[in-house]
Amino acid sequence: MQCYVYASRRKPDTYLWLAEHDGFDVLPESLREVLGELRFALELQLDAQRRLPREDTAQVLAHLREQGWHLQLPPEGALAGANHPAYGAALHDVPSD
Repeated sequence: MQCYVYASRRKPDTYLWLAEHDGFDVLPESLREVLGELRFALELQLDAQRRLPREDTAQVLAHLREQGWHLQLPPEGALAGANHPAYGAALHDVPSD
């Protein structure tokens, strides 16, 4: 199955997998609001034999087939935002006394 992965600009290390390129119309409105602006990250061919580093391939494929999308959240306990561009920007926005 061809799938398309988007990174949330608002939520570091959070990725949205879609069954259709730019197929955002399948997302619940509340999820769209939480994720904010999305940046296209990659396109790949996904099948049951392909191993993914952080996700269960069978679960991703099932979600893509059943609902058209899969949400990949940051790993628990990780410093998920440390390398995200918004993290550095947020530090500069803090007012100094």
